[in-house]
Amino acid sequence: MSGPSAVQVTTPARSDAVGAGSEALVALDGLNKIYGQGEATVHALRNVSFRIDVGEFVAIMGPSGSGKSTCMNIIGCLDTPTSGTYRFAGVDVGSLGRNQRALLRRHYLGFVFQGYNLLDRTSALENVELPLLYRGISRSERQARAAAALEEVGLSGREQHTPSELSGGQQQRVAIARALVTEPMLLLADEPTGNVDTRTSEEIMNLLSTLNAERNITIAMVTHEEPMAAYARRLITFVDGEVVGDRRHGRAP
Repeated sequence: MSGPSAVQVTTPARSDAVGAGSEALVALDGLNKIYGQGEATVHALRNVSFRIDVGEFVAIMGPSGSGKSTCMNIIGCLDTPTSGTYRFAGVDVGSLGRNQRALLRRHYLGFVFQGYNLLDRTSALENVELPLLYRGISRSERQARAAAALEEVGLSGREQHTPSELSGGQQQRVAIARALVTEPMLLLADEPTGNVDTRTSEEIMNLLSTLNAERNITIAMVTHEEPMAAYARRLITFVDGEVVGDRRHGRAP
């Protein structure tokens, strides 16, 4: 899936587009994030700069407290930097108000979390439908798109199962389908294999790799596991809030 040539964040209809298509999808320039004051000051990010182009699969690694999750939260418009510039598809995110950032999240970003974040008493189909409900899409279209997303992640026939009736790997597939159903420009995955065993982790990573390769979905993934990072085409390494490595490598078989 390739995103539109420009991005707008003022109306769900995407009628007033801004931003140039030649821009990187994600461009960070000199980002700093500081928490606290005085002796309690924590520099979570220090002069972080990198870009992610359309169609890339990037793994972001680093030890606990290295700044990788803070950086992911800023890219996902869940947090804001203390200084520096973040541009998404050419749009200066720092110039957007809170409501505009929420629209950007809703219409252009997809999220996959370690903890799945599924509604316990709700079917797989209804869980996947949820982002479309917030957009005011009709019930019939929601159901059709949710069913197609579940089929894409290999869960046809499980549409009416609740999370308690699904394995951990199947729950994460539902979460991936929920992220995909809105056709986001960028999929953000935060430790997507953190709660599953090795075999299931490989299945999840193979799915993400296929989505990246066959649908050109841009993926940025935080992980602390080197075998999982090997599935990405590029590895960005954080230490003490700084980017200390940025290299490209071949996809794992």
